[in-house]
Amino acid sequence: MPQDPNLFLSVGKQIKDEYGRVVGKVASFAVSPNGKFDAAFIEQGSGKFLKLPTEHLKFDGAEVTLMSEIKSKAALLCDQIPLLWRKDQALKELVEKKKISQELYEELHNSFDGALTQLKTEAQSIIEEINKEIARCAEETRELNYALVHLEIEHEIGKIDDQYYGAAFAIIQENLRRVNVEKNDLELTKNKLSNILLGEDLKTAVEEKDKVKAETPKEHALTSSSPELPEPPVVVYVKEIGRSGI
Repeated sequence: MPQDPNLFLSVGKQIKDEYGRVVGKVASFAVSPNGKFDAAFIEQGSGKFLKLPTEHLKFDGAEVTLMSEIKSKAALLCDQIPLLWRKDQALKELVEKKKISQELYEELHNSFDGALTQLKTEAQSIIEEINKEIARCAEETRELNYALVHLEIEHEIGKIDDQYYGAAFAIIQENLRRVNVEKNDLELTKNKLSNILLGEDLKTAVEEKDKVKAETPKEHALTSSSPELPEPPVVVYVKEIGRSGI
């Protein structure tokens, strides 16, 4: 988030998440000695205070939006994992072209491989978090649908007049819309991250297969590729039957 010297002008402004839910109001900021805005203090609706890093907040004039931390982490991993893999491939090409020594290649390759393994572990952890959030959205949708059914029943039997019914119906529908948008966002994020991991796993499998193939002795390769001898033909003897045998 770009640092704005007038961020204190957003004090008292509402903070909403990406789906329009009110998170709270900006109460103040934590500012480092060099003038960098490190965090925002948020007053929640319950009266409790929450401290959020400013990089998770988007300031657009009078609007302050809390960005999804899970989506931000996933987007970063989707950039980092392919980039690190491409760097490792470039390193492999350099050693094949004799532009760097084998010793230097091994050292840097091990470094890249270790970092890639760490990123994949983080990605799996994020996918688990996303699964939990998707399950939460599904449960919230279920509860909202139950609320809608009960509202319809009470309205049908005349316990709730049209005015209150309309207001309640609008609230439930708006929350259903928000949770469905959030669930779709989470599923798209999960699919993108899963595809990145699947692609890396496939690349690793292909590399291992090529490595085994390269290390296979020529004699074995010739033996395995030699066609098998055909089986001996089957001779069928047919006994001719004369007319008298019919």
